Amino acid sequence: MLAIKNNIMAANAARYLGRSYDALAKSVERLSSGLRINSAKDDAAGMAVRELIRADIGAIQQGSRNAQDGISMLQTMEGAVGQIGELLNRMKQLAEQAATGSYSTAQKDVMQAEFAEMSAEIDRIQTNTEFNGNTLLTVDQEDYVEIHIASSETIGLESFNTSADGLGVDATNGTKTTEVNKKIVDATDDDYIDGGDIADTNTITIGFDGDPAGVDSITVDLSDYAVVGITLAELVIEINNAVAIAANTAEVEIWTMASAVEDEVSGGYRLQLQAKDAGESIFSIATTTASVDFDELGDFTESITGEDEGGLDITNAGTIETTLDAIDDAIVTVDEARASFGYKMNRLQSSITVLDIQAENLSAAESRISDVDVATEMAQLTRNQVLAQAGTAMLAQANAIPQMALTLLRG
Repeated sequence: MLAIKNNIMAANAARYLGRSYDALAKSVERLSSGLRINSAKDDAAGMAVRELIRADIGAIQQGSRNAQDGISMLQTMEGAVGQIGELLNRMKQLAEQAATGSYSTAQKDVMQAEFAEMSAEIDRIQTNTEFNGNTLLTVDQEDYVEIHIASSETIGLESFNTSADGLGVDATNGTKTTEVNKKIVDATDDDYIDGGDIADTNTITIGFDGDPAGVDSITVDLSDYAVVGITLAELVIEINNAVAIAANTAEVEIWTMASAVEDEVSGGYRLQLQAKDAGESIFSIATTTASVDFDELGDFTESITGEDEGGLDITNAGTIETTLDAIDDAIVTVDEARASFGYKMNRLQSSITVLDIQAENLSAAESRISDVDVATEMAQLTRNQVLAQAGTAMLAQANAIPQMALTLLRG
């Protein structure tokens, strides 16, 4: 029916043109974003599945990075225990060298000094080797650190006590013998022994049981102090001078034996005598006359200072085999630690490979759901462009058709 009030053809053409433009806009959106699903209305179920897959992919990729961090941590620890192993090898070499009888006591003391330095370096490495504040060189414990690689999966890393004490190669040689006098003076320049208590013949002899320092005894002459007495500071000087003279005569290392130590309670000072090395045996103290009995100085008591007991001493021929066995045991422990770190690294590397494959395949699945098929969408875009152009042309024609009614009206 030819009518001028309602242009049904134009309305129909406009409706189809609108649908073509909507489809064209959707194709442009998908091609420009690269996604088939840009909002929930595109595919509600597909979007829900996609988001779950994306969450899984993110977790798996983080698990892979966690495993890589675990490998870095293990590499750090393995490098440290590798160096500890080198130190133990040197310690065994030194112990074997000291075991032979062709070296002098002084030469063996040099070997012991290097041996002790190696032991101290082991402690330093153990204390300072860490990764992000974590270490695997502190205690003997399975699953000490856990590497999280999946939602409910972890790989435990074993910890080893690689300190010198933990390995049984502490080279401190026991405690130093320290004799501390009980008599207290307010200041080190106060009279420690009164002049009236000293005779011209008074001397103090300090001996060493077993002659461990290369000096069997020292003699301190107090005759110059028979009138005015001797202060604590002067007594310290006299004892250390006597040590220096005896050490030079015996051609051994000079050391400081006497010192004035502060009393924590009274704030005063008292005399302390300390051996040369850790492992020294107890002093013997005597005087030449009854005029100055050592009781005048106060009763001496043994005080434990220095390092822990039970250290290894490669200068002691009687314990050298035990020392070598202890070093062998330590080397075995370090080798076990390195092996543990190695196979844990291999396990983590395998986990990384599996996780990367999982992430790759989940990404492919997510792509099939979410990504646009460019070839198909381009075909749709071309189709929608043609429909939109045709719709535009037909709408123009439909808008012109009512003009035909005017011909009739003019007739």
